[in-house]
Parts: sequence; structure tokens; C-alpha cells
Amino acid sequence: MNTQIKQIAERLRGLRDALDLTIEQAAEKCGIPEADYARYESGTSDIPMSFICQVAQTFDVETTALISGNDPHAVFYYVTRKGTGASVERTKVYKYQALASGFRNAKAEPFEVTVEPNELPIHLNTHSGQEFNLVLEGTLQLRVAGNDLVLNEGDSIYFDASKPHGMKALNNKNVKFLAIIIP
Repeated sequence: MNTQIKQIAERLRGLRDALDLTIEQAAEKCGIPEADYARYESGTSDIPMSFICQVAQTFDVETTALISGNDPHAVFYYVTRKGTGASVERTKVYKYQALASGFRNAKAEPFEVTVEPNELPIHLNTHSGQEFNLVLEGTLQLRVAGNDLVLNEGDSIYFDASKPHGMKALNNKNVKFLAIIIP
């Protein structure tokens, strides 16, 4: 796993330790299997961004603090200039750039996501809340609740994130989209 994932895993472990919780207790509070929570804390597997947002909401910490180790300070507005913002490369296929990383107590988590083309099948995940995606460039295959959809530049979708969903870049080109996770 890459260094960023290992650092996020260390922050997850540190948060749990600071709250004096066992892995079993933390997993229960987050509503996921203990084995999954332990795997995310180990830093040996991908950590879904939705899980990071879920931990932040569950334990009342800032998502940015888990992603970057920095606490946000802005309370009235926060500007993210093009190409800046806390970034996380979860895997070689998915890259996330947090667009509200400096805003304290954000009610939603907006990200610019880049998906690189690959031959792997779509990996499905679920998380609480809702999600909005707007394709900025490229063509995105999205599977939501068993439905396969193709979104082109300018297309958007709003969906129940508790339903299995995943995505893939099409036409052998990168896809960039705006993802807003609403816990």
C-alpha cells in the first residue's frame, strides 16, 4: 500500500486509541465488520473515502484531519485553488482531492475524483448517506443498485449511497468528476 494509506491508517488507529476504544467497539459504532475496521487500520488495504467520512462523522472529527493530519480552521468560507487541496491517492486507479479541506464542520464532503482506465471489474461499496457525482471530463461507467449507467461530460447523478455502487473510466481515458458525499 502507498504511504498515504499507511498514514491515514495510523491516524485511524491513533483516534481509536485516544477515544480508548477497542477495534470491536469502533467497528460497531461505524456499523462495519470488525475485520474490515482492523484491515483499514492495518494500512495494508485500500481505505474507501466513504469510510473515512463515516469515521469522521461517527467520532466528530474533521475528515481533513484523517486525510492529511491537519485540522481545518475556516468557518465562513474556504477557497480551494485549482490543483490544491488535500489529496489522497487511494490506489493507482482512484485519486481524490478534497475541495473543502480547510472548512471546519463541513456538512458535506466535496472531492474532485480522477479515475484512470483499467481492466479490473467494477468494485462495489456502500456507505451511509447520499452522494452526488458530476462528470467534468471523460466517460464514466457507474453501477448503482444493480443498474449500469454511462455518464458523459456534464451528466450528473444523485443516489442513495447505502446501495452498492462503483465506477470505471471508459474509452481508455481518465475521468474527472465532482463527488459530494452527504453523510
